[in-house]
Amino acid sequence: MTIGELSRRTGVPVKALRTYTDWGLIHSPGRSAGNYRLYDADALSCVRMICELRGLGLTLAEIRELLGGDCARGGRAALGPLLVERLRAARARTEDRIAELERTRDRINAFEAAQRSDA
Repeated sequence: MTIGELSRRTGVPVKALRTYTDWGLIHSPGRSAGNYRLYDADALSCVRMICELRGLGLTLAEIRELLGGDCARGGRAALGPLLVERLRAARARTEDRIAELERTRDRINAFEAAQRSDA
């Protein structure tokens, strides 16, 4: 399938798919006569795995470290302890963001309360 077809089937933008390919996260076995990157069924499962890990808060660099090109070669990485470590880091980043958002909400509430009392 072409990169456009892979994009339509996965919902991932073409630009992101190019990045995944350039980073070695998915494999393109070649190019079409029109010079379009071509992908096979393994690319679908790799993109789904990348999306799942991104959805859990992992960065592309962390995913690259975890998969180590195994997904792109049609294999399965042994994620185990390294995945647990990366998920802990993602959780900590998420908790930091939540705390910052809560502080922002508190500032908004205080500002609104001050505006009401001035009115």
